[in-house]
Amino acid sequence: MKKIRVGLIGFGISGQVFHAPVMRSIAELDLVKVTARKADQQSLLKERYPQAELALSADDIFNDATIDLVVVATSNEMHYPFAKRALESGKHVVVEKPFTNSVEQADELIALAKEKNLILAPYHNLRFNSDYRTLEKVIKSGRLGRIVNLESRFDRFRNYLRPNAWREENLPGSGIFYDLGPHLIDQALQLFGKPHAVFADLAVQRDHAKTIDNFDCLLYYDNLRVSLKGSMLAKEPTPRYRVFGMNGNFVKYGVDPQEALLRDGKFPDEDPTWGQEDPSLYGKLNIVEQGNDIEEMIPSEIGSYPDFYQNVADSILGKTTLIASAEQARDVIKIIELGYQSQLERRVVSIENTLIAY
Repeated sequence: MKKIRVGLIGFGISGQVFHAPVMRSIAELDLVKVTARKADQQSLLKERYPQAELALSADDIFNDATIDLVVVATSNEMHYPFAKRALESGKHVVVEKPFTNSVEQADELIALAKEKNLILAPYHNLRFNSDYRTLEKVIKSGRLGRIVNLESRFDRFRNYLRPNAWREENLPGSGIFYDLGPHLIDQALQLFGKPHAVFADLAVQRDHAKTIDNFDCLLYYDNLRVSLKGSMLAKEPTPRYRVFGMNGNFVKYGVDPQEALLRDGKFPDEDPTWGQEDPSLYGKLNIVEQGNDIEEMIPSEIGSYPDFYQNVADSILGKTTLIASAEQARDVIKIIELGYQSQLERRVVSIENTLIAY
């Protein structure tokens, strides 16, 4: 089997944790070249991926005619220019979220990929989380009845600013609305499709912070409201999801275990229990069913980030189409832009016909 040769741009946390070890699980992918600027990154690359050649610049990857797929896992402001360069070099592309920092950039990349007949995939990996897969299963089961409200949160606790971190600077695409917001928005669009309007309250809360570290975004649907929230000051665990339906509620605490395992240096292909949540994290369904009050713990679905890269490989080989498309990611960025408009104008902003994939 001829393998898809992969060049990875960026070997910080994103490249080390979310991309390189996940790609290793896919038989069709061969990680052959990686940019790693810092000495500790270069040492880790040599230790964990000895087959991969060190690239001192992105140009080393763009100019390598043997590379088929480029993965952009850099700081957010470089997603667009690096993805564009890769496409212009005739290579398929995976881009970390946020896909781009603007809809204009997203539209340009989508047009370029279509012109060159190349795969352009946003890394919306949280669709492959155990918690989201469980939420989707519960909603689609119909047991909750008509859904009237979803509350989805992605919280952390860090009451200090991380030194020398680009995410803490007031740069294009920085702040947690761009960092965590795309995951929650993407999941909402997958579950419910196109909303009618958006309202966002974006705040800078921590001492000396320079960029958004708290967001509250409300999506308006017919007879449905979706509340998306993120905070850097959530010390007490908050529910990951709360769903309210005509028949009752579903509440899910805890987060998918994959990120923690990847940060610990584990490889998905070496763990037969990969992506399985501990039963203590199972969500609770509390409903009225056939006139009876039912309380039931719902076993979590299995999470699998490798499923994302398997889909990308299969799409490049012409076996299927992308699960997470660039058009869908572009619409996520549109909602983020409308959220900033809502914050500036302090009003609900109509989405109208500005989404193209829903």
